[in-house]
Amino acid sequence: MLQGLMVFNDWINGIVWGPPFMILLVGTGAYLTLRLGFFQFTHLRFAWRRTFGTLFRRRKAVEKGAISPFQAVSSAMAATIGVGNIAGVATAIALGGPGAVFWMWVVALVGMATKLAEATLGLKYRQVDADGHVSGGVFYYIEHGLGSRWKWLALVYAVLAGVAAFGIGNMVQANTMAHALETGMGVPDWLTGLVIMFLVGLVTLGGIRRIAVTAERIVPTMALIYVIGAIGILVSFYDRIPEAFAQIFTGAFSPASAVGGFAGATVGSAIRYGIARGIFSNEAGLGSASIVHAQAQNKPFAQGLWGMWEVFVDTLVVCTMTALVILVTGAIGTGQTGAELTSTAFSNGLPGVGGWIVLLSLVLFSYTTMLTWNFYGEKSWEYAFGRRVILPYRVVFIGFLYLGAVGGLSTVWDISDTLNGLMAAPNLVALVLLAGVLVKEKAQYLKEERAAKRQDGEDAG
Repeated sequence: MLQGLMVFNDWINGIVWGPPFMILLVGTGAYLTLRLGFFQFTHLRFAWRRTFGTLFRRRKAVEKGAISPFQAVSSAMAATIGVGNIAGVATAIALGGPGAVFWMWVVALVGMATKLAEATLGLKYRQVDADGHVSGGVFYYIEHGLGSRWKWLALVYAVLAGVAAFGIGNMVQANTMAHALETGMGVPDWLTGLVIMFLVGLVTLGGIRRIAVTAERIVPTMALIYVIGAIGILVSFYDRIPEAFAQIFTGAFSPASAVGGFAGATVGSAIRYGIARGIFSNEAGLGSASIVHAQAQNKPFAQGLWGMWEVFVDTLVVCTMTALVILVTGAIGTGQTGAELTSTAFSNGLPGVGGWIVLLSLVLFSYTTMLTWNFYGEKSWEYAFGRRVILPYRVVFIGFLYLGAVGGLSTVWDISDTLNGLMAAPNLVALVLLAGVLVKEKAQYLKEERAAKRQDGEDAG
């Protein structure tokens, strides 16, 4: 039965990740980039000042919502900065060669506009009940942005997202964590599965506020430790960095040669795995982050700026660090893949401590990813089936964590790739059709910012 399932999945996967879908994915980001006037490039510094630049200023929330803008982006990054940054990048390089990193960058650069759009529209079309219950995401901007006649597409997305959460945000995370703990510390996978079930349930049963508080505390700290470790290695191997970049750019457009335990890779493999793992990492195009960005106490386009930076930090910073460490330390020649390859690279670069940094990062990143994706899944099915499904969904989600911990790695990854592609399609269609709304939101936001700046100048005078 499992073999038949995998044959069917391979067939669907070939369609989902074929040229038409990749054109739709990258093309949507490129189209939004054009419609927004290359905003993610021309206003990058502006976006920084309006997002991370506000963290050290006390600001009273003036908008409705369940959590702060930073808690929203921390929760979203809890889902994006995870296995994709550690195991996903390594898998992309192992299967697609160094050139896969280039295509991850391409997806990220246009994906910044995509994620900006998702966060903006998610908050703009969210629904707040009389009791303060906030709901938002792709399904709401499809139904309320495109009109009720499109509700069927919203329902398709909601059902697919709820199912996809069991892959990308559940079994993949649990499986990678269990494998890493078994390899690094000898912890049996069944024990890891039981502990994960308890710890995830402890937080998720408390809802989005408890998830947001947990993510706000763990994600920034762990990301900083991981990046500092990577920088330390790159400083030690600084003379090999130019060669690593040369491998990335060369491999993006020509086959990568075999070396050591690396069997080589075609250009097609570089593109396919670079794009697939890029999406797995930053989730731009999946629309999932719009669900948690919709919870923020912020204005729509202002929250979109956080979404834009989310992709930048995830892929252009953290994923790039991982890739460079693998290449400069020569770990790609070991024939390893996944988290094991990244761990070897860090151990080569920082003997004694490098492997522990990867292990600790993997455990904590995976854990926070599970928390946020549980929320994504339950909100998706809440839209499709009503609030009565929330508690049962949480219980089933927790149960699948155990199955992921003791399951096969390649099977879980393959199914997750397929589900990611299927759930992205309705979202990408909606983003293209709502591009005009996004342009108006941008214009209105910038107009208000200019007015506020003039007012501040007059007050100062």
